[in-house]
Amino acid sequence: MLDQNHAKTTHGLLRNPKRFMIQAVIDPKFGGKDAGEILDGINRNIPVYNSVQDFVNQGGKAEYCIIGVATEGGFLPPPMKADIISALKHNMSIINGLHEFLNDDRELKRLADENGVLIHDIRKPRPKSELAFWTGEIFNVKQTKIAVLGMDCAMGKRTTANMLANELIKRSYKAEMIFTGQTGWMEGWHYGFILDTTTNDFVSGELEHAIVSCAKEVSPDIMIIEGQSGLRNFSGPCGSELLLSGDLDGVVLQYAPNRKYFIDFESQGLEIPTLKSEMDLIGMYGKQVIAITLYTEGLTPEEARQWRQKYQDELGVPVALPLEEGVERILPVIENLIKTKKT
Repeated sequence: MLDQNHAKTTHGLLRNPKRFMIQAVIDPKFGGKDAGEILDGINRNIPVYNSVQDFVNQGGKAEYCIIGVATEGGFLPPPMKADIISALKHNMSIINGLHEFLNDDRELKRLADENGVLIHDIRKPRPKSELAFWTGEIFNVKQTKIAVLGMDCAMGKRTTANMLANELIKRSYKAEMIFTGQTGWMEGWHYGFILDTTTNDFVSGELEHAIVSCAKEVSPDIMIIEGQSGLRNFSGPCGSELLLSGDLDGVVLQYAPNRKYFIDFESQGLEIPTLKSEMDLIGMYGKQVIAITLYTEGLTPEEARQWRQKYQDELGVPVALPLEEGVERILPVIENLIKTKKT
């Protein structure tokens, strides 16, 4: 599964480990190989094991076992339960980002208690008494706010947001990523919330609270907000909250030229809208797409470069290939926004 979109949590932790130091990946398909080489051809000295028991048998020790998949419906795949049991028996706490709460599984909860470890169901909704309602305080935030929105799920939005924030930091800007999903928290970013576990009435408020808190506490030059799903994704439309309630200064729009249908709905023929129509829709919200980033699954390097040039010529905004070439091509327009906001 390491080579599939559903392993995007693992991909994020391999690329951007901050909260956790990743020692190994469990995937029987690639046992014995290096996880980084499977991900993007870069050796990260992170071995892949066939099972948790295999990891332990070869002298491996870990404090946490992280469930690094995003499954359809958010349920624990039955074949993975044996690895969770093995991890608990070897005194590893579980970091669970699925919608299924493992503390509700009597066997797993018993094993956790017996071995003195914890199961962290990080998608468990917080009490409403702890949630913030939107107030309009967002309009007092003076720092630049950019969201990375996408046309579908599993299209690389969080990866691009990470890359933008980290590259701006390298250029001596104070940059923060506002996470909106469980993986962003796992990666170690400090401000954000898990959108799809938040009661609908409080989504805008939690977004505002994260941005306002970040602005007050660390006063960054720019906040890069992680998008979720897509504005017109039938199974989970998302994005208008960020555009409106987040009072954005600009949008970086992620698109996959080779993906015709919404992921998991290919058989139903649910087509992803055109890039130009999505830019027009965002414009109707009063926001501007300042750059395009391309997720190049299924494309050769030459095809990817051709699409990049085509969109840049047609749409009049800079276009980047984050995984192949980084995000440098779109940084000038972002830096210009930062300077403009400061004047």
